[in-house]
Amino acid sequence: MSSATADTVRVWLVERTYSDDEQNLIILTYATPDGERYFRKERALTSFTDVRDTTAAVDADSGNLGNVDDAETREQYATEAQRMADVHDPDDVI
Repeated sequence: MSSATADTVRVWLVERTYSDDEQNLIILTYATPDGERYFRKERALTSFTDVRDTTAAVDADSGNLGNVDDAETREQYATEAQRMADVHDPDDVI
């Protein structure tokens, strides 16, 4: 994975949840180290042989980032993003 450029922002995995609305859907949430912006990725689990690695960080287009408005969530995301950055290289499979 390349490092972030002017048009991309490196975000770190802060949350992995399973959708209540859709069966077999995993929601990956990545956030900036300050917890102020997030990137959401959805993955359908189509089969056991469908291998798609989840990495510790991704470089997301800055236009695809949302703002985290809730202060508690922002703090949670910042803490987890920093922990991931301290423990993992961006390309580490999680």
